[in-house]
Amino acid sequence: MLSLKDNNFYIGFTNNLKRRFKEHKNGFVFSTKNRRPLELVYFEYHRNHKDALAREKFFKTGWGRNYCKRILSNFLREKNIKI
Repeated sequence: MLSLKDNNFYIGFTNNLKRRFKEHKNGFVFSTKNRRPLELVYFEYHRNHKDALAREKFFKTGWGRNYCKRILSNFLREKNIKI
């Protein structure tokens, strides 16, 4: 997710994307309640819990964040977001 308030990414994983996004959007999650509004800009689906955790861990590294910025570069440019 992208915070439209501070232009920073929030990275996490869940087994129910709709429910979890609603929790973030409504301010029920401590780490994002002061960073709203949020926009879901990218997600991946993994059938295996360990694979999902490994991918989340990657996205929380510098390499992973740069990967997100590269694959979302056109979107971020259209929104005039400098990350």
